[in-house]
Amino acid sequence: MKNVPLDSVDHVDRAVLPIGTDYPSGHVLDWHEHRRAQFLYGATGVMVVDTDEGSWTVPPERAVLIPAATPHRVRMLGVSTRSLYIEPDAVPWWPATCTVVDVPPLLRELLLAAVEFEADYRLSGREGHIAALLLHEIAARTPLPFHVGIPASADLAALCRGYLSAPDAGVTNAAWAARTAMSERAFTRRFRAETGDSPAVWRSRARLLAAVPLLRTAPVTEVAGHLGYASPAAFTAAFTRAFGTPPSRFTTRAGT
Repeated sequence: MKNVPLDSVDHVDRAVLPIGTDYPSGHVLDWHEHRRAQFLYGATGVMVVDTDEGSWTVPPERAVLIPAATPHRVRMLGVSTRSLYIEPDAVPWWPATCTVVDVPPLLRELLLAAVEFEADYRLSGREGHIAALLLHEIAARTPLPFHVGIPASADLAALCRGYLSAPDAGVTNAAWAARTAMSERAFTRRFRAETGDSPAVWRSRARLLAAVPLLRTAPVTEVAGHLGYASPAAFTAAFTRAFGTPPSRFTTRAGT
């Protein structure tokens, strides 16, 4: 099925409903939730998925597992998706929070085949076997570290979401502490208690996540400068250390 609203087929008695959808660049699916768990694969482009708990950046040809009944928002940047909407009782092993994963060639080809199914595809034969194999392949995926946590407190969450929308290398702990009317020491202690990271470490990771969509349209050198790194080499080293792959893997321009 392609470009079909989930609500129109959610009632169909199938544990796995595959749907492919094309989105204009910059399209935002505002806060919503699904009764089913969702495997959201970006065949092209970059997705940014927000929940109350965190923000997940999904590079090209990766996917995010979204738990059932989880309010979330998705920003699409040149994305054509291949989604699976899955009955929760069919995947008791599904993660409790969103999780970014790789999509190896076999899983990608299964997804491309599955979105050609009708909603009431046959459970016996090829279609049913593909649906079952999809779940086996997803269960074998390893989480990728393309996310940051969002504090539960409204004031800290506002700071973090603001920074994610406009990362600034010049922001300091003192500036953030002043905005929350706290001492720098008290602010840092509270921030670490809610996120598990110091504010400086959190901001560093957020800047690196912001690089992923920028790399779609700009060379590594330009992205490094935009995000405040002293040199492309420093940016490349930090990105590779955080995500296990160099930023050049995510750029579409040659020679960057």
